[in-house]
Amino acid sequence: MSFRSDLFFLFALSVCLCAPSTPADTLKITSTPSGATVEINGVAVGTTPYEEEVPGGYFRKTKTALGRRLQNPMAARISLAGYTTKEIQMTEGPMNWVSLKGHSHGEYWLLKLKHFHVELDPISKVFTGNIVADIPKAADQPPDAAAAPEPPIEDVIAQAKPAVVRLKGLGKSGSGFFVTEKGVIATNAHLARGEGSLIAILPGGQQLAANIIHIDPERDIALVKVDGDEFPYLSLGAASNVRQGETVIAIGNPGDAMPFAVTKGIVSAVGKFSAAGPGIWIQTDATINPGNSGGPLLNSRGQVIGINTLKLEKKNVSGIGFAISASDLLVVLLKYYPDPLSPGGKQLLSSPDSGAGAKSSPPGQEFGIIELREPKAAEVYVDGKLAGDIPWSSPLAGGKYYVIVVKAPGRADWRKRIYVFAGVHTTLSPWPQ
Repeated sequence: MSFRSDLFFLFALSVCLCAPSTPADTLKITSTPSGATVEINGVAVGTTPYEEEVPGGYFRKTKTALGRRLQNPMAARISLAGYTTKEIQMTEGPMNWVSLKGHSHGEYWLLKLKHFHVELDPISKVFTGNIVADIPKAADQPPDAAAAPEPPIEDVIAQAKPAVVRLKGLGKSGSGFFVTEKGVIATNAHLARGEGSLIAILPGGQQLAANIIHIDPERDIALVKVDGDEFPYLSLGAASNVRQGETVIAIGNPGDAMPFAVTKGIVSAVGKFSAAGPGIWIQTDATINPGNSGGPLLNSRGQVIGINTLKLEKKNVSGIGFAISASDLLVVLLKYYPDPLSPGGKQLLSSPDSGAGAKSSPPGQEFGIIELREPKAAEVYVDGKLAGDIPWSSPLAGGKYYVIVVKAPGRADWRKRIYVFAGVHTTLSPWPQ
């Protein structure tokens, strides 16, 4: 295939123009099955099998100023309907080119391989088991007559800890937690990116190979899976139910300290925090250190309300940590699990296309799904409460009206009153063209 200058412009590849180029070589990306879409640095470039001629200097270390150098890292995302998406870090670096006279000519990266191949796994075989989520009630729905008393924190920790894992990769480690009994683990994307697989260490010391099955391109959320059955797993709580000042518990594996450690604090704030990324963030004074990344932030009832993600490191600032909300995790999981269970184990939603023999929702527990795909990063409010960022989807109790509001910079608020039918998946399009 011939060299395409427009492709390399999209990759933002800088080139030394003052000297002849090095001989071209061929970059290949293949998959099983073939026909998968290939995106490089977020740009769709073709389908597998994919080939492109690139300068030989992208594979070999630069020895002179002659030739072209790859001056940006490259990552490929391979996706095919019905299969898990795979992400590949294609380059290593940065490296600094220094001339024989000691002059620096800037940084460059090298492609790790000439041929990248991925095996795509069928979604039906990977995303097995059930998830449990506490979906918030509508604004006009009365609260439960008698809420269950909160258990002692010691009991919450004892019940949650078996579902937490330590995750180790090449040169980095963190935490995660089971979200299904079939071995699906939630963690941070920054822990999984660039890794072919991870090692999951259970609290009892057992080590299992963990395959990366999903990395969200926008949120710092990843899913990995280990082989096995009947793992203890945690339920998810909605961000709209999180209250400022409530007690929270972080479980994880901080630094070189003792593993599966616990810290306690309160919710300091809940909402948008663009400096950390898209989504709803929970700020807490519960201590979160490197190694806690990917572990659960629990409320006093043992529900996961967030994934511990980062701490604020700034001079004269301490005790500020952030977790991406469990509602953002639920957005990811609903792509693969349209039938979440309630904390009591009852199915919340029956997929409309699940066919004969599908589980039916119990009376009074029937839900429909509302989804918005565009515009990206716009805020979604349900009955006046911030529910998340687009892309967004959520189960809502059927048989009721809801007011959906979308807010985006530079536009008047989009507002729609919609009736949700149980078992129906509805996609809304704000500001249609």
